[in-house]
Amino acid sequence: MAVREVLLLGHPKLYEVCEPVRQDEVESLEPAIQNLHDTLFDFRRKYGVGRAIAAPQIGVMKRLVYMYISSPTVFFNPVLDQQSEEMFTMWDDCMCFPDLVVKVRRHKRCRITFLDRAWQEQTMLLEDDLSELLQHECDHLDGVLAVSRAIDAESFALRSQMAFLE
Repeated sequence: MAVREVLLLGHPKLYEVCEPVRQDEVESLEPAIQNLHDTLFDFRRKYGVGRAIAAPQIGVMKRLVYMYISSPTVFFNPVLDQQSEEMFTMWDDCMCFPDLVVKVRRHKRCRITFLDRAWQEQTMLLEDDLSELLQHECDHLDGVLAVSRAIDAESFALRSQMAFLE
């Protein structure tokens, strides 16, 4: 498979709502999953960050997220079905705008329900950075970018200025 070009902020596909994955499509999506893996690891090599990538970031308009922390996890049709009232604020980044960070408010805890590669329903309870990560990736599936979640007009900075941010 191959490293794919990550669509950058402003590309119209990033603002589209993705189609659900059907069970009969799972096998045909294996090349896209490998491309997500390769693209994520290429981004890590270049920028030193990156834990997950959503399919629309490489132009695949399906409800599919690929995460690799200590091992790969594929999320088909993920749904955030419980979110805590407690929120936290953080500087978020994105492969679609690699030189920019944006201050956002996210739910501290959430539950995600999804279908795995064997088309079995799975549930994960997430906290803190993993909660934020999957909220960010699920937003991509709905055509929402982190820049749309900015707290205010002063919640943007260049990555190179991170040392000066609180």
